[in-house]
Amino acid sequence: MRLQQIVSAGVRRRVMSTAVLAAVVAFLPAAWSDGAFAQAFPSKPVKLVIPFPPGGSLDAVGRAIADKLTQMWGQSVVVDNKPGAGGNIGADFVAKSPPDGYTVVMGALSTHAVNPSLYPKMPYDAVKDFAPISLVAITPNVLVVNPNLPVNSVKDLIAYAKANPGKLSFGSGSNGSAGHLAGELFKVDTGIDMVHIPFKGGAPALQALLAGDTQLMFDNLANSMQQVKAGKLKALAVTTEKRSALVPDLPTMAESGVPGFDISTWFGIMAPAGTPPDVIAKWNTDLVKVLRSPDMRERMTAQGAEAAPDTPTEFSAFIARELAKYARIVKASGAKVD
Repeated sequence: MRLQQIVSAGVRRRVMSTAVLAAVVAFLPAAWSDGAFAQAFPSKPVKLVIPFPPGGSLDAVGRAIADKLTQMWGQSVVVDNKPGAGGNIGADFVAKSPPDGYTVVMGALSTHAVNPSLYPKMPYDAVKDFAPISLVAITPNVLVVNPNLPVNSVKDLIAYAKANPGKLSFGSGSNGSAGHLAGELFKVDTGIDMVHIPFKGGAPALQALLAGDTQLMFDNLANSMQQVKAGKLKALAVTTEKRSALVPDLPTMAESGVPGFDISTWFGIMAPAGTPPDVIAKWNTDLVKVLRSPDMRERMTAQGAEAAPDTPTEFSAFIARELAKYARIVKASGAKVD
């Protein structure tokens, strides 16, 4: 009798163990899908690709964001500059990276709005190959003129240009840049005739304007305002839809007689398409916290940039609008790459 009880108890224990094991095995897929056992993001260093050379407001803001996220996450966020082809090389690198959130790009006006219409062959699809995380900043551009030009407003400039067709020239950092397209849009909207002179970068274009080799320029606000304050340039208007908080007394192009004029430089962070939604959500939540912090806003203001955090859905819609707008501008202007 004693032997039978021992055997019976052993059988019951084996049955119960088997049942428990089966329950655990059945639970595992659900647990994995719920992220119960998944490693929290980020669990290793993250790469933020800047598709332009070091220097400039986009690079400076990107590095500031990387520093803040490194502190927040306890994982290094490393900035990797991959310039070339108007930003296409760096953007393409990220488009073809593993969709895990560990390699993202600071996309910009050029890489995700202008280049798809400007370049005959693109290595990536600006919409299908990326998962937008958040818009980071909008950098207003400003219409500045050489002080020797006898104009004090946009209306004066239009009148002068019409009285002197083909005699005015405007510089920009390159063909297809925001400054170039702003000038071309200005020509189309006002019916004036002026010559575009592309330079290899914004700095030499600005120097040409200061020297009087060109007469006007649509330039990054931060780049030009020091020269304006020093009396070496005259600022006529900002190119944004609304007045900039950085220079609230300066009118918009629309207020100055060119309705609907709205061209500004922007940049935002994107991951490769297919990145898990929970990783995108983590990125967005923490990035928005960084962008809304007072010290980050101060650092961005110093770069002439205005923080503009939003949701992935809002950023996606913004990119779609910008793509459509610049497709029209590029077609109307006949702008081409170098």
